[in-house]
Amino acid sequence: MRLRIVTPENIKYDEDVEMVILRCITGDWGILPRHAPYSAILDSGVLRILNDRAERRMAVFGGIAQVQDNVVTILSNEAQWPEDIDVAFAESERERISALMQDTDGVDRSELQRERTNLHRISVQIKVGSYKAATITELEEDV
Repeated sequence: MRLRIVTPENIKYDEDVEMVILRCITGDWGILPRHAPYSAILDSGVLRILNDRAERRMAVFGGIAQVQDNVVTILSNEAQWPEDIDVAFAESERERISALMQDTDGVDRSELQRERTNLHRISVQIKVGSYKAATITELEEDV
């Protein structure tokens, strides 16, 4: 099955894969070859690409996924590989937002909602940015 990940800037990925696991607004969705045609709205989350007993991860921030004719197409405004993420900066932002959430007196409700959304996004970045690519065998050994 083919996986294509497209952002406004470029094509992030266009290769054959064995399985894709992505985060939709209704939960996680695993896709195997010959999946029935389907479309879903993506949430911000970790996209997992499994191929040749290895796994890669990518942070995807919303978008649309479509399966048709053994091709998975993901359209997202932003998608980041682990090497594209500044984990130290993301962790400092998480600390800043967490401190803000502790003292909400005088903070506008819309600003709080924006910061909650940013906190979720930053959590995804930290999770993906801290991920070390591994083979499936190495992942099984950790269990």
